[in-house]
Amino acid sequence: MIASDSKSGLPRMYSGRRETWLAATLFVILLVINIVLNPLRFAPSNWGSVLGLAAPMLLTSLAITIPFLAGRGSIDISVGPLVGLVNVILVQILITGSDVSSPFIIVPAAIAIGVLAGALNGVLAAIIRIQPIVATLGTYLIFGGLALTILPSPSGSVPAWLASLAGPWSILPVGTAVLIWIAIKRLPFYETLMAVGSEDRAAYTAGVNVPFVRFMAYVLAGLFAGLAALSLTALIGSGDPMIGPGYTLIAIAAVALGGVSLAGGVGGLTAAFLGAADIFLLQSMLTAFNVSTFVLQAVYGAVLVLAVCLNSEQLKPLLWRKAAQS
Repeated sequence: MIASDSKSGLPRMYSGRRETWLAATLFVILLVINIVLNPLRFAPSNWGSVLGLAAPMLLTSLAITIPFLAGRGSIDISVGPLVGLVNVILVQILITGSDVSSPFIIVPAAIAIGVLAGALNGVLAAIIRIQPIVATLGTYLIFGGLALTILPSPSGSVPAWLASLAGPWSILPVGTAVLIWIAIKRLPFYETLMAVGSEDRAAYTAGVNVPFVRFMAYVLAGLFAGLAALSLTALIGSGDPMIGPGYTLIAIAAVALGGVSLAGGVGGLTAAFLGAADIFLLQSMLTAFNVSTFVLQAVYGAVLVLAVCLNSEQLKPLLWRKAAQS
């Protein structure tokens, strides 16, 4: 089965995906509430800064999505710590330690580190065939430990051009991710990825190299994690070894809320971004009411459970039938 966002045209964007419609409706409701609560923050003149605040979550959610699309339990829980590791390498080793400030070095370095880390996950989960959750739990600990070894506590600063990626130029990393995704969808790889995620045995019988497709899914996850690290580094303006891991749970909740099937073969950029935007707006709304971070954590968990229930093949028909009857 091919994901609904492979269809062209705005009217058909959410065709057949009630979960994505739910995320889109929730987005409108939360956006209106946030505009009422904080009209200055969400004024058009501040859209660049708002996008800069949301960009790390948007890009991390896209990175989390790609392995899910490959199906058969493919998951990458190491994305959060990888984002943190790239952040501290950029700030502590390149910018502070080597006095590097050129975007022509920093940007390729972030992407290269992400791709290499993604390739490691791909080798472990797709080639050696360690259970994906076990393989990426191992790299989760490795990346987190390396980040703390390189930079035990938050410190450092970033060049002005990098800081601007959290403000007026925040569209650049997000726009780059969108362009990469559009390019991926035009390649035969996209169709094979969705086919493998939907039914890997049938894809294998048709001649698809299933392990390679799943390997590339992890590589792409690393690429988008590198872009997320650039946005995060721009947002916090320093290196912080502890900030990355927190994005893993939030990103998984976001993609599930957006309508990405955790079983594979359904979803994409639209679903990932919608879910992440919903989580961001929900976070912003609760923060306006001075809700504690502990309650926020509980809300993320509740959103994840609810979203998985809505995606459940057993519960989904019953839930939508009851909603239609009411």
